[in-house]
Amino acid sequence: MERLLTKYAAKLVADGLADEGAPLLGGLDAELVFNRTDPGTEILEQVFAGLNVNSLLACRPAEPYGSMIDYLATRGRDAIEPRDTETRTYLHDLPIVPERGAAALVGALRRRKSAIVPGGEVVTFGTVSPEQAFVSYSSVCFACYVKFMADCLADHRTGGIPADAREILDRALSLVERPPDRMPAVLRGPFDDAEQVHRALIEAGRLTVEHRMVDSYFGNISYRAGDTLFISQTACSLDELSGCIDPCPLDGSSSTGITASSELSAHLEIIDRTGCRAILHGHPKFAVIVSLDCELPDCENAHRCHTHCTQPRAIGDVPIVAGEVGTGRYGLHRTVPPAFEDARGVIVYGHGLFTIGDVDFTDAARDLFAIEGRCIDEFVRRVG
Repeated sequence: MERLLTKYAAKLVADGLADEGAPLLGGLDAELVFNRTDPGTEILEQVFAGLNVNSLLACRPAEPYGSMIDYLATRGRDAIEPRDTETRTYLHDLPIVPERGAAALVGALRRRKSAIVPGGEVVTFGTVSPEQAFVSYSSVCFACYVKFMADCLADHRTGGIPADAREILDRALSLVERPPDRMPAVLRGPFDDAEQVHRALIEAGRLTVEHRMVDSYFGNISYRAGDTLFISQTACSLDELSGCIDPCPLDGSSSTGITASSELSAHLEIIDRTGCRAILHGHPKFAVIVSLDCELPDCENAHRCHTHCTQPRAIGDVPIVAGEVGTGRYGLHRTVPPAFEDARGVIVYGHGLFTIGDVDFTDAARDLFAIEGRCIDEFVRRVG
């Protein structure tokens, strides 16, 4: 347990989500242990006693996340309500507790996967592993970053960004790490056997995470070799894909797809329509942010944009489409594949970005980075 607590504390720092020494993680195995000594452990011990969990994480995120979360929390009532897809499907909303007390935290964490404490601190839990607490924390940081930036765009359209928000915005933009202009070297395809495919998927997944094109365990990746689609499993980290890749026969003759990414159907449809071999799906922040920006706030579909948006929108030559996770009536497997007809990538409203490669992940990764860079520039232009 102590090894896991140390691992995820270090991962939070490496991912830019926490300052060195800030994460406080507790884990319950044979006994309750923490990754470091801190006065806050007394309250967390009481939270452990009130919940059936095996791990807790408490931390004020690194900048600019901490200031963004604090700003949103001071203007919220009971919860922060982001509009991105991760929040809709995984977090639902982010409850704000009135104080850093055990009773308030237990009450919030019985209903949701996270709690926001005044001052911008985030508290999350895991029922099986500290990894779950890490995932929730990472998702909260992503959701609040996207909401804060999207709110700035909306405020700019309707009268101006408040001075205190503009200060946070300017600091956040100064900290943005642009994707690389030059494509990092990747394995060259085509790949014909499972071992080659696994190596290519592991490498491309790692690059996607290292360049912050995806947060927590969201995003997915696949490669078609012959009559089999190799795809990342659902709820796996793209930088830890070893042992987490499913071979799915294109004729559906195997049940291996039962643990595959929830977007398996979208990958299959994209391959069928485009003839590509490689697909990358990341959640780069600014692609998600600009997808939420709309000039029609009074549209009849304003509160269900993620499924019902009918307005043709794009960032340059990259279309923005509606669509939700899964295979339902409004599933993105229906909207994304046809949008690839004349596009090098497709942005899904509030969700993320799909790119493709003909023989390997060279073009897919290059376009993923380039489109996110374009979205950063477009955000700066729109926000003035």
